[in-house]
Amino acid sequence: MKKPTKAIICAAGLGTRFLPQTKAMPKEMLPIIDRPVIQLIVEEAVAAGVTEIIMVTGTTKRSIEDHFDRSDELEAELREKGKHDKADQIKAIAEMANFIYVRQKGTPKGNARPVLNVQHLIDDDEPFFVFFADDFFRAEVPRAKQLLEAHEATGKSVISLIEVDKKDADKYGMAAIESEQTSGAYQLTKLIEKPGEANTPSNLASVGGYLLTPDILPIIAQEKIDKNGEITLADSINELAQNDAVYGRIIDGVWHDTGDQLKYIKAVVDVALESDEYGEELHQYLVERLT
Repeated sequence: MKKPTKAIICAAGLGTRFLPQTKAMPKEMLPIIDRPVIQLIVEEAVAAGVTEIIMVTGTTKRSIEDHFDRSDELEAELREKGKHDKADQIKAIAEMANFIYVRQKGTPKGNARPVLNVQHLIDDDEPFFVFFADDFFRAEVPRAKQLLEAHEATGKSVISLIEVDKKDADKYGMAAIESEQTSGAYQLTKLIEKPGEANTPSNLASVGGYLLTPDILPIIAQEKIDKNGEITLADSINELAQNDAVYGRIIDGVWHDTGDQLKYIKAVVDVALESDEYGEELHQYLVERLT
């Protein structure tokens, strides 16, 4: 099987939790200091060898395309003002990968729909990444690289796992696993959606970020609808795990979900506190503010 060179980024959500801010600006473009969330995800994919980024978008998402496109006028103005480092930075964003944009369409909806919309771009022998555009990891080794390591060791699909308190098992899809196999990968036997503390099979939760083999595509194409009327990657991964080995990798890093206001604020603060430039000053400010 080929090495994965393509990443699907699901970015069609309306971002209603952030209205009115997201009326004209996609939630995926909310800044984590000076970089939009979606750029952080692209950067980690590229670090794992991805050369094609497939964005599945919806309406009001044009600014995503603009962000990853060249801006000759802006670059020229920056260079004219002697800001060559900024011009180089802007240029590098557009040259990170080949960007492909596909408008999401079709029903039933669900987080498996974007994969169906772009399956014609995936070869039969080609594993591929899938990321959601509103969550990311702060990690020394990018999440995508960690998934790739587990895939190269097993040859199978790999999903991202994090450890959570069992009392929060009503918020996640929880993983039933066998013992560790190799490269930090655990064979997945089942994903149970929001089972609650009493019924969870482990303290390992499935979060965004998958490296999938193409044998999952026929399963997704069945469009089996869950209790919420959607087609989901979790259901398809579950079915694949019943017929073939699927692995979970506990991601070494800190997971951030920017899907609501409080989580987004926490992500911004955490990233800012790590800054060599202003992290210490921000820490001092927070100490003074909270005492």
